[in-house]
Amino acid sequence: WPKNNIPNHITSEEKEVLVKGDDLDRISKVQEPTIEVYLPAKANANGQAMLIFPGGGYQILAYDWEGTDIAKFLNGKGVAGIVVKYRMPSSVSQKDKHLVPLIDAQRALRLVRSMAEEFNIHPSKIGIIGFSAGGHLASTLGTHFNDTVYEPIDTRDTLSARPDFMALGYPVISFKSMMTHKGSKDKLTEEKSEPSIVEYFSNEEQVTKDTPPTFLIHATDDEVVPVENSLAFYKALRDKGVSATMHIYPNGGHGFSFARNNPHLRGWTERLFEWMEALE
Repeated sequence: WPKNNIPNHITSEEKEVLVKGDDLDRISKVQEPTIEVYLPAKANANGQAMLIFPGGGYQILAYDWEGTDIAKFLNGKGVAGIVVKYRMPSSVSQKDKHLVPLIDAQRALRLVRSMAEEFNIHPSKIGIIGFSAGGHLASTLGTHFNDTVYEPIDTRDTLSARPDFMALGYPVISFKSMMTHKGSKDKLTEEKSEPSIVEYFSNEEQVTKDTPPTFLIHATDDEVVPVENSLAFYKALRDKGVSATMHIYPNGGHGFSFARNNPHLRGWTERLFEWMEALE
């Protein structure tokens, strides 16, 4: 966003926090959303790009674990990786905070599409990948890309915010009580239980024939975000005639990223690239 023109922003004392942990970097209280662009060598580039939405329960961003590490890995396959540092809902620094992550996601996709030539990518080969709560945001973008959630501020906002394809890793999909991740739901909606908001962000209810082709991965033993989230989204995609691929693994828990220590599960990345290569 142009400085001093960030939708729904309220000036406050709140400041961005970066905590560098032994295991991963965590970012919270984002005030100025950004994209961090990782490009493959031009000779390797295949024209595809993926915007990456790290998870963290809409409270933090697992910025390297599910963000920059993923971008660098994509580069090795000729794909541009673009990490989206999106704002997490905050009553202190935002109005209508439940819409803010989607606002940033729509703008990020339009921004990348507007810069396709500069980034050496094809404007109709721009996908998204999101993990956990970042998977909720990705699936929200994939189902609400046409919704007007902010006033256009420049010509970029005339471009489509529809992703051309979508990959979701152990995603929060539904805000329905029987399968939601309560932390993500409460943070985004501030425990508002108005049926309209719950319905709006239960993305299995929002799939249409225009939802992008989707790739899903989940572990059956995920005790944080039940596998039923991915199953419900897959069924909704199938019911609407949207191309969908799903890989359910017996174990892996939640938040496994590359799953380096699980020989079966870590193959998900190769399945992803096979799927991306086969996209029309």
